[in-house]
Amino acid sequence: MTTNYERAFAERPEVLAAWVALNSAIKARMDLRRYELATLAAARRLRSSYCCLAHGKVFLEHFDDPLIEIARDHRSANLSELDVAVMDLAERVVDDATAIGDSDTQRLRELGLSQTDVMDVVLAAAARCFFSKTLDALGVLPDAGFRELEPELRDVLVVGRPIAGE
Repeated sequence: MTTNYERAFAERPEVLAAWVALNSAIKARMDLRRYELATLAAARRLRSSYCCLAHGKVFLEHFDDPLIEIARDHRSANLSELDVAVMDLAERVVDDATAIGDSDTQRLRELGLSQTDVMDVVLAAAARCFFSKTLDALGVLPDAGFRELEPELRDVLVVGRPIAGE
């Protein structure tokens, strides 16, 4: 089944292929949970329903953490200090990457991440900016299949454009 985002790139399949390659390269050496937390934080900050729903669904499939609580407010969701710091950095990348300095990334290194791990979080958030903004600027609605998510979770993850009708 073709997704709405795939249809949106129908006239520029080479751009979609480049996106898939870039995103795959970012994820290849990154912890999946960390990638999904960073991506979810960036997508929420970008108000990208499509990306929140898609990555929320991936998170649900792989992890037992309380996604509703994380999506509402990751700082009060009983996440580890490292997870909160990862999500905070992803939000900062979205908000104002020019304001990020060594002191911002030092906290993550103190919590055990390498410089490469920190870069991966930045790459995940920055890449999400490209994809989310592209979808929203093209008016792409999240696929109707996301309506199957539990209503309370679905409502928390719809942060921008509504889910497409059937």
